[in-house]
Amino acid sequence: MIKLTAAGSAERVAPLLLALILTALCGLPLAALLSHGVEGVFAAMEQARVLRALQHSLFSAAASAVLATLLGTCIALTLALASLRGRALLVFLLLLPMMIPPHVTAIAWTQALGPSSSVLSWLGISPVAGAQNPVHTVGGLITLLALQHFPLVLIIVQSSLRALPADLLEASRVSGASPFLTLRRIVLPLLAPSMIAAASLSFIAALGNFGINALVGVPARYTTLPVLIWQKLASFGPDVLGEVAAIATILALLALLLVLFSWWCLARARQTIPNAGATIHQVHRSHRGRPTLAECLLWGFVMIALGFPLLSLLSSALVPTYGVALTADSLTFSHFIAVLFEQSVTLRAFGNSTLVASLAALCIALIAIPLAFTLTRPSGWQRRLATASAIQADLSYAVPGIVMSVAFILVFLRPLPLFDVSLYNTLALIGLAYVAVFLAIGLKPVVSASSQLDEAMDDAARVNGASYLRRLTRIQAPLLAGPAVSGAILVFLTAYNEITVSALLWSSGNETIGTVIFNYEDGGYTTLAASMSVLVILATIVIMLMLRLLGKRLPVGVVPWA
Repeated sequence: MIKLTAAGSAERVAPLLLALILTALCGLPLAALLSHGVEGVFAAMEQARVLRALQHSLFSAAASAVLATLLGTCIALTLALASLRGRALLVFLLLLPMMIPPHVTAIAWTQALGPSSSVLSWLGISPVAGAQNPVHTVGGLITLLALQHFPLVLIIVQSSLRALPADLLEASRVSGASPFLTLRRIVLPLLAPSMIAAASLSFIAALGNFGINALVGVPARYTTLPVLIWQKLASFGPDVLGEVAAIATILALLALLLVLFSWWCLARARQTIPNAGATIHQVHRSHRGRPTLAECLLWGFVMIALGFPLLSLLSSALVPTYGVALTADSLTFSHFIAVLFEQSVTLRAFGNSTLVASLAALCIALIAIPLAFTLTRPSGWQRRLATASAIQADLSYAVPGIVMSVAFILVFLRPLPLFDVSLYNTLALIGLAYVAVFLAIGLKPVVSASSQLDEAMDDAARVNGASYLRRLTRIQAPLLAGPAVSGAILVFLTAYNEITVSALLWSSGNETIGTVIFNYEDGGYTTLAASMSVLVILATIVIMLMLRLLGKRLPVGVVPWA
């Protein structure tokens, strides 16, 4: 047996360097938040406004999580068990709401159901002028949160269904059990841990959602914790950082507890569902004949949940003034021209978001390859260090984005030691926050691919004297380049559209697309907000289609809609 040579100095230094970088980006801000906020938590809880916002957050998040779980599970079961034509297109469209920014979702539905809705006007059912918009209610807020997050449930439940053996259903059918009995006694009990985990993650996403809570909750006079943090910091400035840190700490602790609970549930799901033989999603189903009831229901849901608000958004972007009916005479592209070529703030926002999201995606791809290489190597102190780094990245992603914004303000409000340079109110701070918050997204596909590589390749290279850097650049990097690009595109897409992280970090001259759309809508420039939103959605669809093409070369499940 050949004894492998000792790792070189680079192999020892690289994991340590990665751990230091990720601790500075992820661990240090969270630690600063806890150190500033823990002592003020009880004082904050005594304030009636904070307590009311906490109650609102818990109720809306819980109600939307229940609705999202029911909706996502029903759709996942239908996709897995029913005979459907165009299944791939259906999955793509059903997952699209998750990739559309929440503030765009709020704007689209507000315009779709308001008294000035062009689509409702075409149908002859537009509300009476001056009537309350049904979106601007507690029920509207909960429904929009559920529509935004049900794709998350769909992904998790679909993942569990991929591991559910088809033999169980066949045995149940042979035994004479009805489909409903099979679903109730076999399928749902096996899916229960995944459903609970999905509900927990949906709860966390709703708890930290800023766009919908702000654009819908504020008109409904239903303030939640993310909106309260934004209002306090935007109105009173850095002097209220202590109180804001305490409120953010409440959000962070709630999110972390639920993340741990969801991880436990997902671990239970992996232990519960056996993995042998053909699985449910691999069973052939005929697509011949007339459209089935399941097809009609799914396509009808897509048209209502996705087509209707997007059509309303487009119609608002194509009229001279919001409220004017869209006709051949009123049709205009002036708002698109203004957004793309005339408005300096929008041009700057597109440039800023493209630059920062691209650099963040590139940095994450460069970090993900060596980190995944170390994570999937045999046990040792390097792997334990890499695992600690990955956990910090997961926690930074799990904590609501607005909480991470507060944490970054606490760390970077003062000039950096030694350099005497302040990153506060700069694009660089937004970029660093993106790297910290979205690293987990870019790391997932790379780790998934790295775990499937044969360790013998790396062992053979080491036996032949190849250094760590040579093995990383000549073996690991070429094999992991595809997944790294896939993760980078996902990071770019998420960062390009986000508002939750940058809501507190942007400043004049450093606007992002999300903040400009939000400010346009908040300031009453509805047609400009609609035009920018349409462009963002088109960019989202193009990038998702690129990922779908790339997904054919990646492990199953890395790209959910592939």
